Amino acid sequence: MAVVNRLGPSLATRGVIGILVGAFFAVPLVSTFLFTLRDPEGGLSFARWIALFDPAAAATLRPIWAGLGNSLILAVVTVAIVLLLLAPTMILVNLRFPKLKPAFEFAVLLPISIPAIVLVVGLAPIYLQIGRAFGTGTWTLAFAYGITVLPFAFRSIQASIDAADLRTLSEAARSLGASWPTVVLRVLAPNLRQGLLAASLISIAVVLGEFTIASLLNRQVFQTAMVVVNKQDPYAPAIFTLLALVFVFLLLLVIGRVARGTGKARS
Repeated sequence: MAVVNRLGPSLATRGVIGILVGAFFAVPLVSTFLFTLRDPEGGLSFARWIALFDPAAAATLRPIWAGLGNSLILAVVTVAIVLLLLAPTMILVNLRFPKLKPAFEFAVLLPISIPAIVLVVGLAPIYLQIGRAFGTGTWTLAFAYGITVLPFAFRSIQASIDAADLRTLSEAARSLGASWPTVVLRVLAPNLRQGLLAASLISIAVVLGEFTIASLLNRQVFQTAMVVVNKQDPYAPAIFTLLALVFVFLLLLVIGRVARGTGKARS
């Protein structure tokens, strides 16, 4: 016998909400796409898209390619910070220092309440020392981005930690003679894979869309490069924005499929 959820919205209500939310995201995307198809003669064509492969436009698009390469490097380094620093620290706090969990959560969620421009004011003197120690390469922005993505990555990983019995898993593995690195990498990480993948996706999306910190610290990334190119060709940045959104969407689908496959394998 089917159980009717009287507290949940009806099917019609869910449909209306779905349409409104879909329109909220679809209208600006479709408008941007139509803008890239605008022809000087008043029609629609893919001439702007084809022009991306024109050697004559290489000089104009060079800042975007350089910024995109820098952003991808930053994404890799930022994801490494999340997976190699944040995730093990969260596991350690949950297993060995549960009393520190409230203070740790407050510190990790604090960056979401601080405007990016305020973060830059605090990070500017620190980056003077970073520049002397590591150089002024764009990849050093990963230290700032690692702080920016902390609240989002924390929530994703913590949801998986709450769903898994880490203490029982770790004690069982330790009783069988496994070392702590083995416990973390081969026992706990597979059970937290969905949260780790979600945190990685969020980190990549934040890095690809961040502008304020990179601009104020005078670093060339994807977003700052598009602002530069927009002064010469307003269509190219719009096209690259759509391509970036498609890339993140496809990455989301891949991560979702991997996570579902992992869940089926464990069940």
